Amino acid sequence: MSITQQKYLLDANVFIEAYRRYYAFDICPGFWNCLLHHSHESVIYSIDKVRDELKTGDKLDQWVKDNVSKSMFNSTSDVAVMENFSQMIQYVQSSTQYHPEAKAEFAQVADGWLIAYAKVHGHILVTHESLNLTSKRKVPMPNICEYFKVPYVDTFKMLRDLNAKFNW
Repeated sequence: MSITQQKYLLDANVFIEAYRRYYAFDICPGFWNCLLHHSHESVIYSIDKVRDELKTGDKLDQWVKDNVSKSMFNSTSDVAVMENFSQMIQYVQSSTQYHPEAKAEFAQVADGWLIAYAKVHGHILVTHESLNLTSKRKVPMPNICEYFKVPYVDTFKMLRDLNAKFNW
């Protein structure tokens, strides 16, 4: 049985930052085992669009192929998710705050899909992005989460909520 009833939805940067920096496979294998454990407990998920972003041919991509159940990366083809994504795109496109390049990028990457999925399924979005209400060059996920009332945390808050401990 899982420690928490709350479900978390991971952004690609949770995997990528950990892999490239502070939880590299050779430094902290416990982090990766924690992700797998909580994925099997149906507490941690991501989406198909994030899986696509992780298909880079590097060691992280190989780790996902070798270790992660396909059920961790949920489909975004659900009608409710698509409708919410559409609302988020319309909101961003109608905003005068963001540069056109930022709006185009938001429409292309997994960010809007993650927020829409989290909203529909009642998950907490996990990302390293920060709220930035004055941003113009990027559409920060927390900005959209705030507007659409989707809860979000960073990796470390999620790990604390899950009572994760990486001991040596």
